[in-house]
Amino acid sequence: MSEQNLDNRRYVIAGVAIAIVVIYIIRLFTLQLLSEDYKKNADSNAFLKKIEFPARGNITDRNGKLMVYNQPSYDIMVVMNEQKDRLDTMEFCQAVGITKEEFVRRMDNIKDRSKNPGYSKFTQQLFMSQLSDKDFSVFQEKMVRFPGFYKQRRTIRQYQYPNAAHVLGDVGEVSTADIEEDDYYQPGDYIGKLGVEKSYEKQLRGEKGIQILLRDAHGRIQGRYKDGAYDRKPVAGKDLTLSIDIDLQALGERLLEGKIGAMVAIEPSTGEILAMVSSPSYDPRLMVGKQRGKNHLELSRDPWKPLLNRSIMGQYPPGSTFKTSQALTFLTEGIINTQTAFPCNRGFNFKRLHVGCHGHGSPISLIPAIGTSCNGYFCWGLYYMIGNAKKYGTVQHAMNTWRDYMVSMGFGYKLGVDLPGEKRGLIPNAEFYDKAYTNGWNGLTIISISIGQGEVNLTPLQIANLGATIANRGYYYVPHVVKKVSGEPLDTLYTRKHRTMASREAYEYVVQGMRQAVLGGTCKHLNRGDIAICGKTGTAQNRGQDHSVFMGFAPMDNPRIAIAVYVENGGFGAQNAVPMAGLMIEQYLNGKLSAGAEQRASAFQHKRINYGKANR
Repeated sequence: MSEQNLDNRRYVIAGVAIAIVVIYIIRLFTLQLLSEDYKKNADSNAFLKKIEFPARGNITDRNGKLMVYNQPSYDIMVVMNEQKDRLDTMEFCQAVGITKEEFVRRMDNIKDRSKNPGYSKFTQQLFMSQLSDKDFSVFQEKMVRFPGFYKQRRTIRQYQYPNAAHVLGDVGEVSTADIEEDDYYQPGDYIGKLGVEKSYEKQLRGEKGIQILLRDAHGRIQGRYKDGAYDRKPVAGKDLTLSIDIDLQALGERLLEGKIGAMVAIEPSTGEILAMVSSPSYDPRLMVGKQRGKNHLELSRDPWKPLLNRSIMGQYPPGSTFKTSQALTFLTEGIINTQTAFPCNRGFNFKRLHVGCHGHGSPISLIPAIGTSCNGYFCWGLYYMIGNAKKYGTVQHAMNTWRDYMVSMGFGYKLGVDLPGEKRGLIPNAEFYDKAYTNGWNGLTIISISIGQGEVNLTPLQIANLGATIANRGYYYVPHVVKKVSGEPLDTLYTRKHRTMASREAYEYVVQGMRQAVLGGTCKHLNRGDIAICGKTGTAQNRGQDHSVFMGFAPMDNPRIAIAVYVENGGFGAQNAVPMAGLMIEQYLNGKLSAGAEQRASAFQHKRINYGKANR
């Protein structure tokens, strides 16, 4: 073999040796300096990192009444690496009140990485949560007998009132998706699931603290690492002051007992929601503690859907309350003026098309048309707007102009309330009808939208906001249920004015029409000497019994409350929605109900509407 070949072999062997050494060095570097897994395991043998949970922020109503607070509870944690074969499983199960089968299932779930992706046998894992003082005391007496098990103190939510469940929401254990979305959470943590508990989670939850304890070679705690130099104290969550008036809220829930529907009351000058009622509802205290899962399952299976917040998720035809928005549009666009009169011979009649109306004088002008809720008047207004080729050129341009007015009033899109799950409703545009009527369409084709029927759908929140906008004569603030977050300003979304496309003058005429409705029209049962109420009824057509609707505000000047009431299958607006709204207005403006009003409220509380299986 030549000397050159021997040299080449030496170089190859040397190169291989060097490569192996480099690989080992890189691997050692990775394991010791870069790998979090090995670092965690090494640290866990020497340290016990004990999480200290912050107190969640309290929640009060607008008048300072405590609605949600905290009470102490305990979790039982386990470190799998410290588990000993000598654990008396039966004694442990008796101490915590579970069966041996439940014990095995819980241990298996902890070690299942598909259910517990952050699992490590060296760190504390949640075994059992939310034990009360009483339940935990039995376990604590014997805890020294159960190696590897630790206590973790935290708090559990408590609700002062059986009201406002849809507004408050609840707190539940984090899901895998929650953990993946925000590394603040680990298995066993709690997070807001619904209501303000969810939408203000980051403010309410606070910041976790940590206590680092030093362990010896046998795993025994030797004290705090470096006298707590690296410990971090928890920071309590921020308190919330709601805009809700709990007394008004409770009255609204009483009035809607045994009925399906919603109420929303707003302070026009701020957009603060004074009451948000959805019926059927539930007691928020059902969603606390170890029974939360069972109760939530039962509520979710209830055919009457008590978990559904109909105030922001229900999408309904607004009925005649919508006529106020039509009057504002037609006046501002110059389609009508206050003297314009249209015929109404028990309805709108054009060729073979008939839209019915109740009996009243004819022809009729704008203000009495609002007061008597004349269908014919607003059908004629829409017909002349959509068909005004001289002004708009095409029906599409006219339709989209109409749509723009509606959107500016807060319809067709989410308003942006600070609660999860808000729906947008529906306001059709020209493209919508071009697709629906490929052979062409005109004002007669879509005439029913002028009286809040047809394709138009609004949420009760949007109807209440219409009342607030009219009360303000042309602007609104985005409705919101949180009045104040301690230590930080309110989001500017809720402090900016939103002006509509309608003129101030148009609003003044609509206010006169709504006042006339109370003085001698469809809302005359609200006429009283001490409060100048403005209102508009609605009777929304339905496959079964019509829906009963009301929208209004009070007082007429310097309004303090705007309100919408929607009772499914409640009949005429004056039948249910109007008197309920009157009681709510009296409660808020006077601070209480008169003796006679209390009797009427009690009667409504016990009044039931027969919905039948088909309407669930």
